Amino acid sequence: MKKLLKQIAQLEKIAAELEPDAAERKAYNTQLHDYTEAFITTLKERPAYTKGDANAQKLAVKKTTQPFSKLLETYTKEVVEKGIVASSGGHVGYIPGGGIFTSALADYIVDITNEYAGIHYGSPGAVTLENELVNWLKSLFKFPENAVGNLASGGSIANLTALTAARDKHQIKNEKITKSVVYLSPQVHHCIHKALRIIGLEDVIVRHVDLDKHHKIDTEKLEHLIKTDLNSGLNPFLIVASSGTTDTGAVDPLDTLGDISKKYNLWLHIDGAYGGFFILVDSKKELFKGIEKADSLVIDPHKSLFLPYGLGAVLIKDKSAVYHSNHYFANYMQDAFNEAIVNPADVSPELTKHFRGLRLWLPLQLHGIAPFKAALEEKLLLTTYFRKLLTASGFEIGPKPDLSVSYFWYPSQSINQNTFNKKLLEYIHDDGTVFLSSTVLDDKFVIRIAILSFRTKKETIDKAMIMINKCLLQAKDYFNK
Repeated sequence: MKKLLKQIAQLEKIAAELEPDAAERKAYNTQLHDYTEAFITTLKERPAYTKGDANAQKLAVKKTTQPFSKLLETYTKEVVEKGIVASSGGHVGYIPGGGIFTSALADYIVDITNEYAGIHYGSPGAVTLENELVNWLKSLFKFPENAVGNLASGGSIANLTALTAARDKHQIKNEKITKSVVYLSPQVHHCIHKALRIIGLEDVIVRHVDLDKHHKIDTEKLEHLIKTDLNSGLNPFLIVASSGTTDTGAVDPLDTLGDISKKYNLWLHIDGAYGGFFILVDSKKELFKGIEKADSLVIDPHKSLFLPYGLGAVLIKDKSAVYHSNHYFANYMQDAFNEAIVNPADVSPELTKHFRGLRLWLPLQLHGIAPFKAALEEKLLLTTYFRKLLTASGFEIGPKPDLSVSYFWYPSQSINQNTFNKKLLEYIHDDGTVFLSSTVLDDKFVIRIAILSFRTKKETIDKAMIMINKCLLQAKDYFNK
């Protein structure tokens, strides 16, 4: 026994390193505060994109310990200063919204208190808070009170959860799979295709519905496809629509799609991961008419509510379909069983669940909804402003966007347009002041703008145009040599 107690004491002394004392915590917090303040205050001056790979050797786990200051330095050089700076207002190439400060405070609190948000029994407060956020979302999108929802890690898991419910509601399994039909836009987010594979529906029939000139699903052609498939003895069961496509920001005709889905008894899923929260903007509310007709809906607060990465949400009307996939009982959890409560673990694949809801709850309680709404309206106006500057500089632009994603290209006369615009984007990426991306529409290479960061301001757009015009001259010089 004496030997055992001695061993315990020795190990306890070593393990004590994991619990810094008050003075050590204060020193860490001081360094962390200084680091984050310097990062935020210098963000405007930093490039939004820097080419180059990280040094794996410097990021490898070392055999010896290193001081916090040294680790922050390594993190800055090998992580923050490589690739896209997602927190920068100059990130207008992809969708994420930047990461507001008060969400970071929430994450810090959550990591310290380490609440578990999977089962109500384990943390009634955490689960109740997340369920109240789900209720807020249901109210915002006019979903019924008896719908269920979940705060997931992002749009991919949220879409996966919704499509699994659709599969189980319509009992798409065994030999029925190869006769079942899914209808979607060619511009649907690729995570939809990925989800179909993951849930065992790789062999369903996928119909890519033709789009109109504004990149929206053509509902007449959709209905024609459904009728044809029904007459052929197939099993149409799912329509996937978007309220804000990644390629062009288009919002599909949700109201009409809702009517079609009910007419033919199809599950309507709407992916609003990018654009859903634009429903807050008065001038855009008409675009979202019919969103309440969806059987399931995905929206990402880490996009159009500007939160840090790691928070998507899904709403689903049919609780039994969701429970069929996710609700299980285990003997070791018998103390936690309570049929009256919707546990996050009952409506998603996650049992071990990070308490991610606080990163939305805290900013909403601190700021209210008005600043979020104002920021969304600002992004719409900045998109219009950017498009006007582009046309003034001789660029051609796509149709007026529904939201804050648009695209443009330079109409080169002497060089193949795709070749010229690819070279132009190379120069833009080499510069990196502002980050833009590209896509291909009907075999046409175009450059994308996606204005959603809460830090993107008029001065950002002005800087972007200076960069674009400089790079345009470089591209012209390259081909004139």
